[in-house]
Amino acid sequence: MNRIVVTGLGVISAIGNSVAENRVSLMEGKCGISRLEMFPSKFSDVLPVGEIKISNEALKEKLKAPEPGITRTTLLALHAINEALADSGLSNADMSSSGTALVGASTVGGMCLTDEMYMDSQKDTPGSEYLASYDFATTCMYLQNYFSIGGPVNTINTACSSSANAIMYGARLIRSGRARRAIVGGFDSLAKFTINGFNALHILSTEHCTPFDEDRKGLNLGEGAAFLVLEKEEDVRDKKIYASLSGYSNANDAFHASSLSDNGDGPFRAMKDALASAKLNPSQIDFVNAHGTGTENNDKVESIAMLRLFEKVPAFTSTKANTGHTLGAAGAIEAVYCILNLAEQELYTGLHFTNPIATTKLVPFQLYKKTPLTHIMSNSFGFGGNCSSLIFSKA
Repeated sequence: MNRIVVTGLGVISAIGNSVAENRVSLMEGKCGISRLEMFPSKFSDVLPVGEIKISNEALKEKLKAPEPGITRTTLLALHAINEALADSGLSNADMSSSGTALVGASTVGGMCLTDEMYMDSQKDTPGSEYLASYDFATTCMYLQNYFSIGGPVNTINTACSSSANAIMYGARLIRSGRARRAIVGGFDSLAKFTINGFNALHILSTEHCTPFDEDRKGLNLGEGAAFLVLEKEEDVRDKKIYASLSGYSNANDAFHASSLSDNGDGPFRAMKDALASAKLNPSQIDFVNAHGTGTENNDKVESIAMLRLFEKVPAFTSTKANTGHTLGAAGAIEAVYCILNLAEQELYTGLHFTNPIATTKLVPFQLYKKTPLTHIMSNSFGFGGNCSSLIFSKA
């Protein structure tokens, strides 16, 4: 079978409202982490976040989405998928074809309104407009109806690896003949639910996160959405091809509900099997977009896993220092960044790094430059030890 290639991209994050804006911000080393402004929280002045500075009302007006019950998560997803579909040039007939699949991913989904749901449940009323929007699958169901998607539709929730797994699942639908093309991505919005929950785990930083730094203090939460259009190369014809999805793997070390094993067994297996899937040797990877949350456990374990896999660890960095950790959207947003690396033959500045972790001594890439790139790995490691690695290759 011909390669599976990427023909469309769409993204919105704290550093830009489009693919082009995100690329400029990455080139300039922009950090989108700031004070929370879009909803009240007692942590607004304490815990910085990667927030998109557009209100729900403005998003609804821009997207022409006046229907009741639409959450911020769905609005961000609609924004990103619109860009990806326009970029790929899919027609209405393409969308409604039984050969078009939609695979979305989210960690929070409609739970971004958990506090409102709780308040609503305490009242003797018929219920708010958001009652049917609570679960994490609502966004994909909305997109399915909005675009009249005719093929398989699914939503994946595997914590922080969710949208990497959505991309992988879409590719497998194509390879198995169950779809001719797949629209794949992830979406999550900031909410009191996640801020309070992650704060209870004591892994949020009161400063800008510092991935892979010896003095890292934790992660910054973020929000965003991204979608990719995957197609069989034989079907693309005269479309622009950004890159190919050449390898992927999912592994689970089943070590702890919120931590990875000390030896990095899950990350190591995910990266190793992704290389086998792509028929590549470790030395052929030119760059790694690391999971790199800025937490004590993740960065040390991911470093150990890379040292186990690579004889010489390639250039790597974590763009969560730019966007914050966007949870279920992270894998898709970072996949878009990897594809930009390949399409533009450039590496972006890593942020906020000062001192390497004493036991691993790895130093992230820190200076923007143009450079030849052929194969890039993107890592997404989730709670429960669910670890996924994707490999994108130059078109």
